[in-house]
Amino acid sequence: MEKTQKEKIFEDYPIKKAVATLAVPTILSSLVMVLYNLADTFFVGMLNDPIENAAVALAGPLLLAFNAVNNLFGVGSSSLMSRSLGKKDYETVGKASAFGFYGALFFGLVFSILCTVFRGPLLQLLGADSTTINATNGYINWTVSLGAAPAILNVVMAYLVRSEGAAMHASIGTMSGCFLNIILDPIFILPWGLDMGAEGAGCATFLSNCAACIYFFVFLAVKKKETFISISPRKFTLERRVVSNVFIVGIPASIQNLLNVTGMTILNNFTASYGADAIAAMGISQKVNTVPMNISMGLSQGIMPLVSYNYASGDSKRMKDTIKFSMKTALIFLVLVAALFFIGSETVVGMFIGDENVIAYGSRFLRGFCLGLPFLAVDFMAVGVFQAVGMGKEALLFAILRKIALEIPALFILNWLMPLYGLAYAQFTAEVILAIAAVVVLKRLFKKVEKRTQTF
Repeated sequence: MEKTQKEKIFEDYPIKKAVATLAVPTILSSLVMVLYNLADTFFVGMLNDPIENAAVALAGPLLLAFNAVNNLFGVGSSSLMSRSLGKKDYETVGKASAFGFYGALFFGLVFSILCTVFRGPLLQLLGADSTTINATNGYINWTVSLGAAPAILNVVMAYLVRSEGAAMHASIGTMSGCFLNIILDPIFILPWGLDMGAEGAGCATFLSNCAACIYFFVFLAVKKKETFISISPRKFTLERRVVSNVFIVGIPASIQNLLNVTGMTILNNFTASYGADAIAAMGISQKVNTVPMNISMGLSQGIMPLVSYNYASGDSKRMKDTIKFSMKTALIFLVLVAALFFIGSETVVGMFIGDENVIAYGSRFLRGFCLGLPFLAVDFMAVGVFQAVGMGKEALLFAILRKIALEIPALFILNWLMPLYGLAYAQFTAEVILAIAAVVVLKRLFKKVEKRTQTF
């Protein structure tokens, strides 16, 4: 029986070509998503109003919390789908995709309702004060109260489509929404348009996520006879084998994100005590730093279907070569970017706002953040591999180590040692230790897979 194009990518393509086919569209998608997040910061920054910039920064942890649902159902379902494809178990692929879709939809709506009902305490928790509360509230109205479900479904459906090897279509869907957001941002934000400020940025984000969801619905309808992915209610199941396999990977990934939100909230609350200028600077420097971070994350997510498939099919050499090649590529790239950010920090931050005080804060923050980038390459790749092969416990352990054991305590200690500016070095402190641990665990995984292969 002749192999399908998807099977050729997973089984026969040279490693570099297979990684490029799957990862490049995912990286481009991640890059465009970061650029569209930066678009909010860029166009709001054109107002030269630190309060409006602070609103976008303060809402950041809440939007990041969407990824808890994205990871639970997107990462969890896609990992099971790719492993099932490697075993030629196409029935499970359909059930896992339906479970992921409807789970994401339900929890997206619940997230939206809870955040709307408890808006007052939530704004206080995020660090908003009398100066920033109105702008932050306006931004959250669109991005969360109305926008949680489409924002979550957009990402989860991209995961489902990517799990089958259709990385290009997954990226087109995501990027279509991103480009629309970039086009709408100046219209909604700036005085020559609707002059809505930060609230306009939220409205543009909501509309762009809806557009991306529509693309995926159309794609799945057109490709209905060519794909094993299903969002039919009839395929939805609560079978233990499906739910448990999704949650084994998805729950640790979700907890990891919730811990990221906790860390960002603590960071913003520390920064808030230094005023709106410091908050705006922290928000800008963080978002700039997420550009290379998300490129690295896009690479690790892009190869997940390839790693999952070959792990399940027993081709340990192909799996290991994929990981090694991807790790080297990410590491070289992030070392170069870290050097660029460290040397040109003032220029980079100055691209987003003209306020000299904010630039002064932001340039020092960016120098601290960028030092952790090369170590993140190793950490992201390791966690991606753990998720791909179903090692949920290891992924959870790394999440706990990163935030609870390392980064959050470092925030308190470094802020005490170097008030305000020490906050930017907490991530670097944590990632150095995690990168060493990642190498150790990956070596053990390789040995285990090799032994398993030899027994067949």
